[in-house]
Amino acid sequence: MFEGGYFVFDKDQLIHKYFEQAPEAILIFQDDELIASNALAQTLENKLNFSPQYLIEIVQATLWRNRDRSGCQRCQVMNSTTDFSMPVLSQCTDSQLTNYAMTYTVLDAASNTFALTLKSCGAIDRVNMLADRRKQNCAINDAQEQARKTISADLHDSIAQGVYAAIMGVRKLNEPCCCECASVMHKRTGIIEAQLRDTLREVKDMAINIRPSVLDAFGLVEAFKTLAERIETATGVTITVAGNATGDNLTPAVQNTLYRIAQEAINNVLKHAEATEVLLLFVAHQHYVSLQIIDNGVGFEVANHQAFNGHSLGLHDMSDRIKALNGVFEIDSKLDVGTTITVKFPIKVMEGSLPDA
Repeated sequence: MFEGGYFVFDKDQLIHKYFEQAPEAILIFQDDELIASNALAQTLENKLNFSPQYLIEIVQATLWRNRDRSGCQRCQVMNSTTDFSMPVLSQCTDSQLTNYAMTYTVLDAASNTFALTLKSCGAIDRVNMLADRRKQNCAINDAQEQARKTISADLHDSIAQGVYAAIMGVRKLNEPCCCECASVMHKRTGIIEAQLRDTLREVKDMAINIRPSVLDAFGLVEAFKTLAERIETATGVTITVAGNATGDNLTPAVQNTLYRIAQEAINNVLKHAEATEVLLLFVAHQHYVSLQIIDNGVGFEVANHQAFNGHSLGLHDMSDRIKALNGVFEIDSKLDVGTTITVKFPIKVMEGSLPDA
């Protein structure tokens, strides 16, 4: 209705329209008699071939199981319970109509009026899956943003400063010098060359950390070995790569994630574990590959790192990145024994095609 330049809505009409078009099946009862049901409820009643009285019997049985045994009649129990949910399994063979959750809600206790709402468990699972996926994407985006900040800081604090120092050195070459011009010039050019070599080395180190070329050229195992050799040379910690997997049957996204997990896990070992040895065990199984990063460090109480804090944030980032690719992430740690991080990704392997361990 249009009055005075504004639309005037009939509230009762809008409520009735929403009731009819609601995405859940809604049935309203009074004294156990069906008095109203929306379009979806009527459709499900026909497709699933159930009686509304059957739903009431499920409610009564659930209420009876949950009631106070000290003594009260069924109606008193129903009036004292205002809302709860229960699973409803149908006999329909259609996979989309086999599993529903039903919510019982008291609308008016005095007149014994209540509503039963049927929701598809598949739809609920899809909503939960989308919520989990959004959470995982947020964690991945946070990790990527943190990586960008690290790269930005390295470029500003190290690379940019090195290039600026080299520029200042070049400017000094144009300054007038004393009679020992050749020796002064030689010294200045030597300083500039050393500065540029240091900057070049830092650029290469950044490139390796961002995306190692050996991963694209020679595969995941060689990338693990190169990573191990580089860190072992720099720190003195013994890092061994072993196992029968190659990673050739993994997608680039999974390969990249496995490399990042190994890189992050080893960095955590160097920061916190006080370990002298680390083992990267990369094994192909019949239906999955597993990567284990095992150290002989001080270990930690896993239960104390379930919540987000300064040390566990990296573990949660690793877990979310792996689960986003349908992988499995596990941590096993014992004080004064060490820590094992296990990552598993599903693969399809033909019988008899596994290499020897």
